[in-house]
Amino acid sequence: MESTRQRKVAKLIQKELSEIFQREARELMGNYLVTITIVRVTADLGIAKVYLSFLPDKNKGQQLEFIRDNARNVRQTLGSRLRHTMRVIPDLQFFLDDTEEEAAKIGKLLAGLEIPPAPPEDEEADQT
Repeated sequence: MESTRQRKVAKLIQKELSEIFQREARELMGNYLVTITIVRVTADLGIAKVYLSFLPDKNKGQQLEFIRDNARNVRQTLGSRLRHTMRVIPDLQFFLDDTEEEAAKIGKLLAGLEIPPAPPEDEEADQT
């Protein structure tokens, strides 16, 4: 379970990274819209796992690799923005957020289930 401190640091990193990707790294991202869906910080605040989603969906693997390759620059930019707030900036690990895809798969599976209708209430009373 995350502590209050971890949640606050994660929210701060999420906010700042969102601004970095929207404003400062615009030319690096091209026509992609990068959304930081969630940030999870380890208990020692040494590592921040950043989950990203991309619009449009095509070539998101390549875009994620590009961000991973430039993680050092992103961390440096984040450090310059948070230098008065945090003493140590955590290492950034970027992951693809596939929550939407998983939800769509589950929805499709549930839609394909054949559930028999429940018997009328008066029939249930006769069986007991």
